[in-house]
Amino acid sequence: MDFTSIQTVNIIFGSNKLNDLYSILNENELHNGMLVCDPYFIKSGLANKIMHYSKGLLTDVFFDITPNPTVSSVDDCADIIRSKNIKFLAALGGGSALDCAKAAASVCLTKNSIVLYHSADRNFNSDHIPLIAIPTTAGTGSEVSRKAVLTDPFRGIKAPISCKNFYPTLAIVDPVLTLSLPQRVTASTGFDALAHALEAHSSRYHKNESDEYSIEAAKLIFEYLPRAYANSLDLLSREKMSEASVLAGLAVDIAGTTVSHACSYPLTYLYNMRHGEACAFTLDSFIRMNAETEGVRLHSLAQQIGFKDAYDMADRVAQMKQQMEMKATLDDAGIEISDIDNLAILSMQPDMVNSPAVMTIDKLIKMYSSLK
Repeated sequence: MDFTSIQTVNIIFGSNKLNDLYSILNENELHNGMLVCDPYFIKSGLANKIMHYSKGLLTDVFFDITPNPTVSSVDDCADIIRSKNIKFLAALGGGSALDCAKAAASVCLTKNSIVLYHSADRNFNSDHIPLIAIPTTAGTGSEVSRKAVLTDPFRGIKAPISCKNFYPTLAIVDPVLTLSLPQRVTASTGFDALAHALEAHSSRYHKNESDEYSIEAAKLIFEYLPRAYANSLDLLSREKMSEASVLAGLAVDIAGTTVSHACSYPLTYLYNMRHGEACAFTLDSFIRMNAETEGVRLHSLAQQIGFKDAYDMADRVAQMKQQMEMKATLDDAGIEISDIDNLAILSMQPDMVNSPAVMTIDKLIKMYSSLK
């Protein structure tokens, strides 16, 4: 499937669309740009290929980015933008590169550190340089969202910033870039997209539009994630997972995330879990907890996808986690029983208020304790 979509983010979707990078940048009058990418793509040669495709419109590369991007990486990137008068950014990679670039594209036009905005001491105005998002995974949805998740190791915090500036100007979604992803990355990012779809549909702030995106994304993920995991070179499954990632990203941008994403922040920071795996860690528990108290919408969603009810869908999530060797127990994640009370407290992130079922620390303690 090839398509061009003009929403909040202009989306160019299709296999091998990246080959048209120069034409796309030129049509948008973009020049003197910097590629922001994961360090892996320097080693793999993809960064050089992107620079070649740009035919000189990209003039520099920044790749000092960790899997959970830090405020220091954002500040370093912004310093280069200022010193070299960079006019736009092209972010290549998973959520880490995209989130770093989103924040840098705005903070670079100030004299400040991103820490001031990450700590909510200041808010951005509307000034930013253009950002082209080029996702290499199918799951984060960062290419169509206004959120960037950053880690501040000095304050011991991993938290999102949400800002209209952070919407990419353009997203080039080329499923070919996701071919040959390692199985663990395919699984983790795929579960991130599934969490986006299910949480957005359950959110107190859902709308008809986000519901439609969520249902279609969840259908695609349940069908095609196992295929993509089993065969990394299955282009059809990669195309469908890229499509699902975009749809789930659009859904969650409207409705927001809830329990599993709120829990994921301390899980990634304290136990070094991949973001998508951290979302998956509580996803089936989240489905069951909400089905018990506010289950009408979840049961309806499950039935529209093809399950008997929400509990049947939760069982399938647990089965997929096992098949894809995802962490599913406290022992798997390296969580001690004595950690649970503190983990529950740290999980009470802002996303938690979006949950249709009212969440309390006691409920989270019970949930974590059940994962023995």
